[in-house]
Parts: sequence; C-alpha cells; structure tokens
Amino acid sequence: MNGTAGICNHCRNTIREKEKMSRHISTGPSSFIPENEIIGAMPLSDSTVMLLDEEFSGRMDNLTQVMGLHPHYLQAFLRCHYYLLRMDGPLPLHYRHYIAIMAAARHQCSTLVCHHVQEFEQIGVCSDWLRGLEFCPQRLRNLNEINKILAHRPWLITKQHIQALVKTGEHSWSLAELVHAVVLLAHFHALASFVFGSGVNPDPEVTEVNGVTGDLCPPVMKGLCTCHLTNSNQANGNPNTGSELEALMERMKRLLEEREDDDASEEEMFTRFEKEKKESLLVVSAGFDEEVVPPSPVARFVDDPSFGYQDFARHGEDNPPTFKAQDYSWEDHGFSLVNRLYSDIGHLLDDKFRTACDLTYYNMASHEGVDTSMLRRALFNYVHCMYGIRYDDYDYGEVNQLLERSLKVYIKTVTCYPERTTCRMYESYWHQFRHSEKVHVNLLLMEARMQAELLYALRAITHYMT
Repeated sequence: MNGTAGICNHCRNTIREKEKMSRHISTGPSSFIPENEIIGAMPLSDSTVMLLDEEFSGRMDNLTQVMGLHPHYLQAFLRCHYYLLRMDGPLPLHYRHYIAIMAAARHQCSTLVCHHVQEFEQIGVCSDWLRGLEFCPQRLRNLNEINKILAHRPWLITKQHIQALVKTGEHSWSLAELVHAVVLLAHFHALASFVFGSGVNPDPEVTEVNGVTGDLCPPVMKGLCTCHLTNSNQANGNPNTGSELEALMERMKRLLEEREDDDASEEEMFTRFEKEKKESLLVVSAGFDEEVVPPSPVARFVDDPSFGYQDFARHGEDNPPTFKAQDYSWEDHGFSLVNRLYSDIGHLLDDKFRTACDLTYYNMASHEGVDTSMLRRALFNYVHCMYGIRYDDYDYGEVNQLLERSLKVYIKTVTCYPERTTCRMYESYWHQFRHSEKVHVNLLLMEARMQAELLYALRAITHYMT
C-alpha cells in the first residue's frame, strides 16, 4: 500500500486497522464516533426543531447530528448560524456563502466548502465566482489578507488592515459590512476545527458539488507515522488506563484545596502564564513539515496557501506583546462594538460562548455529581494562551495539572491546523470518557478559537475607529 511506505511496521498495521474501522464507522455522522452513540441522543426542544426546519428542511445533517449530543448548545449555535447566513444584515446572501467558502477553504475543509458551494448555487447568481477567487469581485478578494491572518495568526491584525479595507475607493467596505464579514470568517474557521476535531463525515448529497469533493481526510494524513502519539495508557488492556480518570479527579480536588491557600503575587501569576505559553511551543504534531502544502480540492478558493499557523511566541524572535484580557475583553468591549455595528449578533454570539462554557451535566465519565468548571476553564484558557491572550485572574499552573500531553497535542492540532487531526489523536486522550464529553471539548475549543479571532479583529477595528 503506497500510503504506508516509509513508516514503521507498528504504525503500518495500525493504519490498516484504522482503515478497516473507518470503513465500518464512516457510514454515520462521524468517522470517530460509532453511529449508535449519536443517533437517538437527547431529545431536541421545539425551538431547535423549528430552526432545523428553517435551515435544513427538518433534516439534521451530519454536523448538527454530532452537535446534537448537546441539544442546549445546538440551539444556541443554530440561532447564531441562521442569523449570520439568513437574516437581515449588512451583507447580501451570496456574499455570506462565498465568505464561508473562503474561510473553510483556509483549512481545506471540503465538507463545509461543498455545503456552501451548493448554497451559493441555489441562490442562482454570479455562478462564475465558483471557478475560483480570481473570478470573484475585487472587493471580496480584498478579504484574502484578513482571512488568512485571522485563520492562522490573528495577533498580526492591525488597524492598518482595517483601514485598507474601508478606504479602498470603489471596492471599500463599510464598518458594518466588515464586522459581518469578520464574524463569518471567524465562525467558519472555528467550525472547521469542530468538523475535523469530531471527525464529521461529509453529507452524501453534497460530497461532490461543482467539482469539489468532500473527502474529509487530506492526502497528507494517509501515511502518517503516529508512534509519537501513542499514549502509555491506551485503552488496549493496559492496567494503567483505569487509573487515568481517578488521577485527574484527584488533581482537580487538590487544586481546589490549594486555591484557598494560594496567595501568589501578580508577578508570580504572570510567570506561570509565560511558562505555559512557552511550553505550548513544545506541543507539536510531529511528522509534519509546515512548509509542505498538500494538494487540496478546494485550492481555487485559497490565496497564499503556504501561509499557516506559527506559534505566538517563536524561539529566537521578538515576542509580540501579550493580549491582556482586562484591556480588551469580549464582555466589556467586543460585545458592545459588534452589537453596535451588526445589530443583535453580539447577543447571539454571547449566548453561544456562554452556553459552551457553562454547559455541564455534573459528571465525568462514570463519576456523577462532579463540578467540571475548573476543567472547562482550563481548556478554554489554554486555547487563548496559545493565541497570546492572558487573563490576570487565572492561574495557568492549573493547565499543566489538568491537561495531559496527548490532550494538548489534540487541542493544538484541532485549534491551529485542524486539517491534520486524526482519529488516533482523538482516541489518544481521556480513554474512559464518553464521546459526548469529547464533543464538548471540541465545542469549547471551537468557541475559544472563535472568540480569540474576534478579540484581535475587533480590537483592530476599535483602534481604527479611535
């Protein structure tokens, strides 16, 4: 088999086994999660069913079926998603779907690209645009720069990028239009993370639209040697697997007790953040060359494909300044700006962020009555830490205590280069946890990523306006 040439026998056999499994599982909504664990999940509310009727004619596509493991979140997501794409707003409908295509294509997410190509075709205008970026208006092409920066290195966005878009003569954007576009870009970048992180399968009816194939697995993934991802606690009969959950529970209990006695100074809290930020440099998905850009069926919608994620603080370089959350937060700054320029979207985004972060069933795997707020905040704040965003009231020492290395590898991959995510990465952490709990992790990663992108973009818009 050509795809396994040049890798070790262990991984060659593992890949063959995974391929057999994927052929069995891939008929359902997810290639990572058995279909019977998704179908017949918790019942949906009447308002969620109504949204599904509006958006999907009552049919749940694979993406919403996987999200349906958490019906309360799905309702908040659908309200926001529907408003962005369907309701009155600064941008015309065909622009919205084309921007969705541009955003999803940055991560080679052909599942989303196919869906919105189909949506664009149904509108019945400007069909030439689907031939590639060079065929769409200059006004849309001007979004390429902010699209790639938001997707991969949002901390680089400045007021000059905003100025270039709103002061370009006949191709200029109004601030309201630009906010709508920015929210769409961030929404679909983050949604691509969820699609890859949860192994969402393409829907059969949109697997090939206008020449774009909905292959979830890019060619680069087929022959990846995954020895470096093997966790010593793999659920393969290893007796240590059973103690993984107990150890995490014990660490949570200990950290809660230590919080009461910890009177760390502001300097010490900053040092803990810097340590975690620098350690995130060492969390890598080994086996990839960041300069290699695999061929993609959605390449015609991508400008500058070699531009990708780089760590916020790279070795041997001047570090960009830390984004201090107290200086520009979603609650105090971003929410009001976005709501002022794009009516009501701030409320919908805020509801979606809060729902993902507050969502709990008070259990962890087989344990019930558990307060998981500490773990949820560690997941959310770790994503923001990788993006250089610091909360001065949070002890980043908790991140290392709560998030094992294989989970950090998974988080960084799903958040920063989701197209590299593999089933093996998904299976490498939290072996005793339910699939629904891992999907909740992906909801947190998705919302943390989207909020980080929006904070950088909205701060740049604020700087431009002032």
